[in-house]
Amino acid sequence: MRRVAALGLILLAGSAWAEEVLPLPSGGEAWLQEVLSNVPGNGLTYRFRFVQEGFEMSEERFEAVMGDLEYLCTAYAVPRLPNMGPSPNQVVISLASGPGEFGVQNPAIVQVFEAYRVENGACIWEEF
Repeated sequence: MRRVAALGLILLAGSAWAEEVLPLPSGGEAWLQEVLSNVPGNGLTYRFRFVQEGFEMSEERFEAVMGDLEYLCTAYAVPRLPNMGPSPNQVVISLASGPGEFGVQNPAIVQVFEAYRVENGACIWEEF
């Protein structure tokens, strides 16, 4: 069974949540590995880490992957942000070919991530 883990403060928890398969606009499917929350130098950040079995990144797939990341942010992450307490400065969405430990580089796992600010319920991409 996949499980939801945390580094710092857990935003959401529950093993049933991690079992949900999410259809992506590009035609693939992903599942949530974990949600992390911490306070780095840029303020409160929520990280939603997704896995898509067989995920590959290429120049040809760039637009589709960016669309998937924005979709996961707007359609999945934003509705699950807490409505009480401080608002996040940033939401980071990652998509990987397999589950991995946060902050640990694994050359066998392909991963992309993007940062967004949330305005009026929408995710606005922020260039790193």
